[in-house]
Amino acid sequence: MGRLFVITLEGNLYSCKYCKTHFALSDDIISKSFHCKYGSAYLFNKVVNVTVGDKEDRVMMTGIHTVVDVFCVGCGSLVGWKYEAAREESQKYKEGKVILERFKVLGPDGSEYIPESFMAGPGSDSDDV
Repeated sequence: MGRLFVITLEGNLYSCKYCKTHFALSDDIISKSFHCKYGSAYLFNKVVNVTVGDKEDRVMMTGIHTVVDVFCVGCGSLVGWKYEAAREESQKYKEGKVILERFKVLGPDGSEYIPESFMAGPGSDSDDV
């Protein structure tokens, strides 16, 4: 294994929830209106300190996309995905952009995102049968 080079960002940034490796600046957010398994996800124009997995086609809410999973270089955690190709013309703007799952990153103020489904806790109405 070689030496790990990590880019340090300055300003309002998003970082790994687990090891605090820097990922992206707030200024590079294109949209905060994306969704993933754990709730909110943000579309970024540029991210750093990540590696990618193998290409695969995924059926998403907006159609079929070719994507690669995105992993933190610091700890190896899966933190999102990158759009490699979109089949629908209206979705082409996503190509080359990266989604970071808000649940897996710290916000600019160091805050964690906790999905509402995690906050219900035991004994909620939905648990009663």
